Amino acid sequence: MSTPPENLPPIDRLLAIMAKLRDPDGGCPWDLEQDFASIAPYTIEEAYEVADAIERKRYDELKDELGDLLLQVVFHSRMAEEADLFRFDDVAAAINDKMIRRHPHVFGDASTRDSQTQTAEWEAIKAAERKASDKGESLLDDVPVALPALKRAQKLQKRAATVGFDWPDAERVLDKVDEELAEVREAMAAGDAEAVAEEIGDLIFVCTNLGRKMKVDVEAATRSANAKFERRFRHIEVTLSARGQRMQDTSLEAMEDLWDEAKKIEKSGKTSQAEPV
Repeated sequence: MSTPPENLPPIDRLLAIMAKLRDPDGGCPWDLEQDFASIAPYTIEEAYEVADAIERKRYDELKDELGDLLLQVVFHSRMAEEADLFRFDDVAAAINDKMIRRHPHVFGDASTRDSQTQTAEWEAIKAAERKASDKGESLLDDVPVALPALKRAQKLQKRAATVGFDWPDAERVLDKVDEELAEVREAMAAGDAEAVAEEIGDLIFVCTNLGRKMKVDVEAATRSANAKFERRFRHIEVTLSARGQRMQDTSLEAMEDLWDEAKKIEKSGKTSQAEPV
């Protein structure tokens, strides 16, 4: 099989390229060795790279990252077709049907216009779909286990909230944060490492719930905190290096002063010397 012709519609050409890569007669050995399980981590990785490009506002990179993610869908669809499970067209048809079904205010007779009511109706439609499916009896059965822990925590909490299992307001969640923090302190004082780990997990879970109450995506907020830490830490590194000093020979107090300096630089809107200009 030769290279798929360039005059094909782009999606058809991509499907043909994947078919060639998976062709036992002349295909790519690596691609031929893969299965759903081996490709799944790449699918997750590509989704994160899409999110990263958006987070950094690198829209020039977003096109390529979306293409990489699309390739994952095509890859899984090709393997499914080979196993007589479904085809790429079935994937596209399924999402077409789902989007129409879940937007009756756009494609049907419903008249919902405000986003809050629409979100409630969306969740009701999803609940009806779960009830009609074989995904399990619990409301939580189809919350993917493979999700990042913070993201899954918020999804579990959001799902439970649909049946009223939820704190009435953020202030009540803050009280729970204080309670969980006290329990962490108690476990630490008792020297119980296992209990400390459990209580820290509870504290993180409640802080995640606080984020949900305040309509904060805790996964994105944590990525932002990571980036801020990295930015300020690099400022310390670069500043000390410019002075001919090593971090391991610098007191914590001196490094904290540089950390505060980095914070002031950020607040003033100036560019830190630790960052490219």
